[in-house]
Amino acid sequence: MSSQAALARFRHAARWSAACCCLDLRSPGGNSDAPRLRRDQRGAVALIAALAMTILCGVVGLAIDVGLWYRTTRAMQNAADAAAIAAARDGTSTFQNTGKAIAARYGFVDGTDGISIVILANQTCPSGSTSCYRATINDAAGPQFFSKVLGVPAPPLSSAAVVDSTAGGTLKQYCMLALAGSGANPAVLTNGAPKADMSGCDIMSNTGMTCHGHNLNADSGDAAGTNNGCGNVQNSNVPKVNDPYAWMATQNIPASTCGSNFPQKPNGNNLAAFITAGGTRWLDTQVFTTSTATVCGDLVLAPVGSVSNVITPPGGTVVFIYNGTLDLRGKTLKATGGGLTLVFTASPAGPVEPEPYPTTSSGNGTLDFAAPTSGVWQGIAIYLDPKMPAQSFTYAGNSPTWNITGLVYMPKTSMTFSGAINKSTTGADCFVLVVDSIRINGTGSILAHGGCGPANVPMPTNTIPGGSPALVL
Repeated sequence: MSSQAALARFRHAARWSAACCCLDLRSPGGNSDAPRLRRDQRGAVALIAALAMTILCGVVGLAIDVGLWYRTTRAMQNAADAAAIAAARDGTSTFQNTGKAIAARYGFVDGTDGISIVILANQTCPSGSTSCYRATINDAAGPQFFSKVLGVPAPPLSSAAVVDSTAGGTLKQYCMLALAGSGANPAVLTNGAPKADMSGCDIMSNTGMTCHGHNLNADSGDAAGTNNGCGNVQNSNVPKVNDPYAWMATQNIPASTCGSNFPQKPNGNNLAAFITAGGTRWLDTQVFTTSTATVCGDLVLAPVGSVSNVITPPGGTVVFIYNGTLDLRGKTLKATGGGLTLVFTASPAGPVEPEPYPTTSSGNGTLDFAAPTSGVWQGIAIYLDPKMPAQSFTYAGNSPTWNITGLVYMPKTSMTFSGAINKSTTGADCFVLVVDSIRINGTGSILAHGGCGPANVPMPTNTIPGGSPALVL
């Protein structure tokens, strides 16, 4: 081929390439393919679909890992529950090994694959006791598959369980509680008491209890110390009962409005000077229309007959006696209506009352009333303010006789008890006694407390260990 022919062929190829491969960006009026190419969207859907599929795959992968983390956490929780229960049932120095061995059966082995297991005893329970075991399982990082591709780190996982080793114990309600705040031990004591009958009652001492010659016939006797012969069922070394009623003094006893005038009862039956000094007496009928009343100093009964009838409104009446006592003077105080509460308290402006409780200065007398069944003081018949000094009291079935439905709270009283306590004329079968310590002689009979529920009497309670462990958290 001649050089001229070759050159001509090269020029033709160059023109053809320029026509096929180059864009003519001339104005729309000229010969150009640009508008057609701008309108052509073929291939765009494929690009968007590719991007969407990438995001979708990432979301699905992350969801799979999140589900796996949740499932692992649930498995860890089951293992922690089982480990805590096993440790509580063991109850010995090997409880940690026992709990970890149970967790291993669930696939969680302490010290491997980032797993750590901690099991502790003597932990605080929701009830406030320290009889709980806690098992905690930690995983430094959960299992991970697809989320790793997205750069999402695996989170640490953790589960814990708390078991009360005594949660299955027996709940007791006491008709007699000796708080032993003075340190008296035994706080419940009998010497003989051949006729004592506390059937239907459970009794409790925050120290020991000792019954010589007779077990009181109580359904059970529970002692934080040692029980020596008290109750048909006898328990020692049970948890103490914290004073359930002391808080009421600070929250529900109002400040005195008596000033410095606190008339004291006279000797004998001469009431003239007492009345002249502004002393309070209740005659044949005492009607209350309010929920509270205040007595400054002593309160005496002075009816013409043998009974002073106290009538209270439907919700009952609480009588606050400041720096005084209630002297029945051999009479009967009988309350009807909504119930009566007697609260004995003190004001620093007055003399210290050595006998801050109902008593009688002349012959036998009787208290016959039921506590209110509603309101702040529901179920409380007699309440001695804990801030008052310690005192001694003897109940012998008279001077006065107690026919009371409700709770009698005398937290600093050393009590000697004989005779019988019966229900009020208008109330249910329920009497509860809370003292510092008590010595029981002779009859020593307290009515059954089967009616405390309808009477809304807040009985002291306690849980006696001996049941099976139970999960509490």
